[in-house]
Amino acid sequence: MSDPRLVVVGENVMDLLPTAHGAEVVRASPGGGPANTAVAAARLGLPTRFLARIGSDEFGARIRARLLSEGLDPEGLVEAEEPSALAMATFREDGSAHYDFRMADAADWFWRPGELPERLPPSVGAVHAASIALFREPGATLIEALMSREKDRGEVTLSVDPNIREQVIGVPDTARALALRHLAQAHLVKASDEDLGFLFPELGAEEAVRAVADLGPSLVVATLGSDGALALRRGTGTAGAAEARVPAPEVAVADTVGAGDSFMGALLHWLDRNGSLGSDPAARLAGLGESDLRALLAHAAAAAAHTVTRVGADPPTEAELGTPDRTG
Repeated sequence: MSDPRLVVVGENVMDLLPTAHGAEVVRASPGGGPANTAVAAARLGLPTRFLARIGSDEFGARIRARLLSEGLDPEGLVEAEEPSALAMATFREDGSAHYDFRMADAADWFWRPGELPERLPPSVGAVHAASIALFREPGATLIEALMSREKDRGEVTLSVDPNIREQVIGVPDTARALALRHLAQAHLVKASDEDLGFLFPELGAEEAVRAVADLGPSLVVATLGSDGALALRRGTGTAGAAEARVPAPEVAVADTVGAGDSFMGALLHWLDRNGSLGSDPAARLAGLGESDLRALLAHAAAAAAHTVTRVGADPPTEAELGTPDRTG
C-alpha cells in the first residue's frame, strides 16, 4: 500500500435508504460525509488514510469492510466499543436527500487521548476534516487540537468541509461559532450553499464565500446546487485574488447522496496532482490562477455529476473521470 498523501478524519454513518418497495423497506449502505470523501479520493488514485472509530456492531463490520475494499490505509481505523451511527434517508422529488439521524452514543465522536496520531507520515500533503465529527464532543476537541497542531507545523494543507447537519450539531449559535473557528484554521474550505446559509444567514452565497475568505483560508470553494460551483483564491501580498465558476453539468439525477463528498474528494485529487498540497500551504495555493480554478471546479463537478447518476454514495474511478489538468 502506498504511503498516504491525504489523511481524512471524521465519521462513518450507516445510511438506511428506501428501496423500490417504498420507505417501509430499506437497505443499509455505509456512508458518512468524511468516509465518502476518503473513498472518492482513493478511487481517483490518491493514497488516503482515514482516521475513524469503527462501531462494535454488525454495521461497524460492514463499514470496515467497505473502507478496506476501497483501498484505504487501515492504519487509522480504531476498533471501538460503541455502536455505529445511523441515518434514515428520504428523498425529495428532485432526488435530494433528507436525513433523520440516530447517533447520540455512536463510536465516531468518542475519540480518546492517544487514539489520534501524534505525528503524521512525512508523505502526507493534506489533512481533511469534516462534518458531524467537528461538532460532537468529546472527539471534536481532539480533532481541533490535531488540526491546530498541524497548522503550527506548517507541513500540510488543512482542508475543512463543515457539511452542516443542524439536527445533530448542538445549539445553533454555539455550532456556528465553532464552525467559523474551524474555517479560520483551514487553508482550504469547501462549503455548500446550505452550509453558507447556516454560517452567514444574513448574506447571499457569493457574499458568504468572501466572508469565509476573510477569516483566513487561501482557497474557498462553494457548491451552489443547480447554479454550479464557485472558487475564490484570496489575494496575498502583491498577488491579486482569483475567482472562477462553472455551471452544474446536466445529468439525469438518481439521488444526491454523496455528491458533495465526491466533489470534495476530486477537489483534493486535482490539487494533489497539480502540486498544490503540502508544505508552505498558503504559497502553494497562491499559485492558482483563474484558469486553474476553472479546471479544478470542472474536475470536481464532473465527479459529483457521475455520483448523482447512481444510487447512493458511489463516486467515480479515475478511469471514469479522467486525468486532471490545469486547463479550464
